[in-house]
Amino acid sequence: MSLFLFLFVLQAIVAAALVGVVLMQRSEGGGLGIGGSPTGLMSARGAADFLSRATKWLAILFVALSIALAAIAAESGGQDSITSTLDRSLPADPLGQAAGGTAQPTAPAADPAPGTDDPLAGASE
Repeated sequence: MSLFLFLFVLQAIVAAALVGVVLMQRSEGGGLGIGGSPTGLMSARGAADFLSRATKWLAILFVALSIALAAIAAESGGQDSITSTLDRSLPADPLGQAAGGTAQPTAPAADPAPGTDDPLAGASE
């Protein structure tokens, strides 16, 4: 359970970082658009390359963590404490027949008049 919790927290951090990296990118694909020298890491082109690579690796990590969390959750598919404490037993006599109550069968609904194709013809009776 602690591995699941650790991976879940790690996935939340990766998701937040992925959202941040995607929001920092320009919509044209130009990166941050920071001015400066045309070469180097913090130029417009260098920032775009860094952000696109970071987006790719964060997305791969997010998908891998999702698959790992799904596998761990499927492996530990036993009942947890909430569902195991629910009372799922039915009463011994659900209709109350043993207490003197007699179960009367209900009469079937009247058939609609022959020749009518309306499925709701007898609903108002």
